[in-house]
Amino acid sequence: MKIGILASEGSWYYRDLERAAHSLGHTCTRLDFERLVARAGSAGEAISATLLEYCGTQAALSTTLLGGDGPTSFDVILVRTMPPGTLEQVVYRMDALARISAAGTRVVNSPKSLECAVDKYLTTARLHGVGLPVPETIVCEHEDDAMAAFEELGRDIVVKPLFGAEGRGIVRVSDPDLAHRTFRTLMRLNAVLYLQRYIDHEGFDVRVLVLNGRVVGGMRRRSPHDFRTNVSRSAVAELHEVTSLEADYALRAAEVTGTNIAGVDLLYDRQGRCYVIEVNAVPGWQAFGKTTGIDVATRLLEELSA
Repeated sequence: MKIGILASEGSWYYRDLERAAHSLGHTCTRLDFERLVARAGSAGEAISATLLEYCGTQAALSTTLLGGDGPTSFDVILVRTMPPGTLEQVVYRMDALARISAAGTRVVNSPKSLECAVDKYLTTARLHGVGLPVPETIVCEHEDDAMAAFEELGRDIVVKPLFGAEGRGIVRVSDPDLAHRTFRTLMRLNAVLYLQRYIDHEGFDVRVLVLNGRVVGGMRRRSPHDFRTNVSRSAVAELHEVTSLEADYALRAAEVTGTNIAGVDLLYDRQGRCYVIEVNAVPGWQAFGKTTGIDVATRLLEELSA
């Protein structure tokens, strides 16, 4: 199997997938979103990626993802990064993945599932739509509406960027003056104001990894000094046995977002109620693998080649 992996330069995940691919007899190539080149016209439609190889000297090469005179270069495209960009860049990247998928090359996760999972509002709305418990959420654009939401949500909220991961840009706000300044600043930046009622919790959340409609395993991420429980923010990962309720929530969350591989984050309040916080369509597994002993890269490639 020939695998194209959209990953950042120096990515640990690309190296891990490369290791797993080699052991399974597959080949893989790192691709970069910023080097995708799309063509359409009298010669037909094509999408290629410029590669930068180092073989003593630097040489620019190109590999075919869609169209062209010969077969495409890959059997599957794995998305292992969602780099920040302008709205134009993000839309173009998703459009390119959608065209590659429509032409018959498998893209994991699918462009539609990536579009859903990267958008916190759409994800939250879909989770709520199938009856999964989510924190009370209000989304708006104007600071006046945000201040009204601040009052409605009990004057203790979490403000999150609509797009984002690993806890970046998330702030807890419980002071009205700070809330007003925060909302005004975000409004001037033309940001969408995504507000959730703060869930008082015991300092940990649960990450459940789902692959192809099955639970791979779980870990607990404990952070005694920060309400954000991301390992990237120094939370401690612990082995966790996934309960039947957690498995049900995680599988339903992955299904409603259309994700083949997903990291589903669950949070318990102090009364023991479980909420679905997020569905990550490009989930990390470095800490997960160390904690659980599961070789996620090999499991993923085995699923793709089955």
